[in-house]
Amino acid sequence: MADSSTAAAATPAPVSLFYSYAHEDEALLDGLQRHLKVLALNGQILPWHDRKIVPGQAWDTEIHQALQAAELVLLLLSVDFVSSDYILGVELKTALARAQAGTTTVVPIVLRPLDLEALRGGTHPLAAVLQRQGLPRDLKPVNTWRPRDTA
Repeated sequence: MADSSTAAAATPAPVSLFYSYAHEDEALLDGLQRHLKVLALNGQILPWHDRKIVPGQAWDTEIHQALQAAELVLLLLSVDFVSSDYILGVELKTALARAQAGTTTVVPIVLRPLDLEALRGGTHPLAAVLQRQGLPRDLKPVNTWRPRDTA
């Protein structure tokens, strides 16, 4: 019979998760977090996003540290995500470099409609992301699903 220390040692460590999103999509982020809450409560994930930065902390440093530690990066795609210089120049660039090095997994999630074909066909930084398997099924934007929870 295994003692409690053996059982505790067998429990896998939670996956550190970084949400990369545009603040205009915060309501959709909140919905996704509600769906993943059971994983957090079960100790399977440690989610992080920039709203966890407390007053007085250097936000750029906090984002950088969380992104460097993340085992899983969820890119919450929308036109506002694509329009953000900070997301594209810092978060996306870092996430893709880490994915290329094999130190994180990057998953694109389409929240709202955007021209994916135009992004795939050019030199846009998201072209590399769109070569990865994304969510929801067939990259149908989350906000077009009825009911939305099925996304």
